[in-house]
Amino acid sequence: MTPKPTRSAAFDLEAAADQAIAACGGDAREALRALLVAIDFLEAEADELRTKVSRGYARGWLPRGARTQG
Repeated sequence: MTPKPTRSAAFDLEAAADQAIAACGGDAREALRALLVAIDFLEAEADELRTKVSRGYARGWLPRGARTQG
């Protein structure tokens, strides 16, 4: 079940949607395309970062200040 956004969060989403559409010259389809490209880029970046960080470090299992060579 997806939680409903609060009134202020919903307002922020509306404002953000309006800004995205305005940034694309009022073309909602172009704004959606740009957002999908941005999401794809961020997912690829997150995947790359996951491969560079050890599981122990990511879960907080390493003591503070401990670093691995690599």
